[in-house]
Amino acid sequence: MTIEKSRFHQFIIKQNNFDRLGFENWVFYPGMLFNDHHKWWSDAGIRRQPHEGVDFCFYRDTTGGIRTIGYKTKIPALYDGRVAHIHDDFLGKSIYVQHNTYDERGHALFTIYGHTIPVNGLNTGDMVSEGNILATTANVREHARILPHVHITVAWIPVSFPHERLTWKMINAPQITTLCNPLEFIDCKFTVEREWVDPEDYFPAKD
Repeated sequence: MTIEKSRFHQFIIKQNNFDRLGFENWVFYPGMLFNDHHKWWSDAGIRRQPHEGVDFCFYRDTTGGIRTIGYKTKIPALYDGRVAHIHDDFLGKSIYVQHNTYDERGHALFTIYGHTIPVNGLNTGDMVSEGNILATTANVREHARILPHVHITVAWIPVSFPHERLTWKMINAPQITTLCNPLEFIDCKFTVEREWVDPEDYFPAKD
């Protein structure tokens, strides 16, 4: 099955004016990519389970410097779809969007956006178009020593599975969900760094 790549990258750059800041490419450090076993925050310890998605946080500008996205970064939908579920997560809210794309088993493609603040008026059942702003990044520093970031998960989920039962525990259940590498669905430039970066280096200095 061939699925056209999302223009998510183009939308997030435009909607947040990253191009005016000299955006060049995304930068991923150990712990940020799909199936990574390590954390990229705190002490860079081991995750309870492999990373279910990808975290967009750092990018390189045209001068070669490394920047981070900020609190309230606007998050666009990857594809046209319907909001299937919204629930609290440990850093904000998670939004599940079901798309009109199905695999050979009849499972539907879902994109999941973690640690967000949904836009006003966004409700379960709403139809969204590719590029529509679903939410902004939550102020995760209120809950943990971690930088604001956009968490994206892509998964195939049985259509018959009750949407109200969707949780991160269910997303991590292989008998229910088939997880995918989100970067295979997003057309963007990126580099992968081998050395861990300490997020503390990017926190604003305290007064």
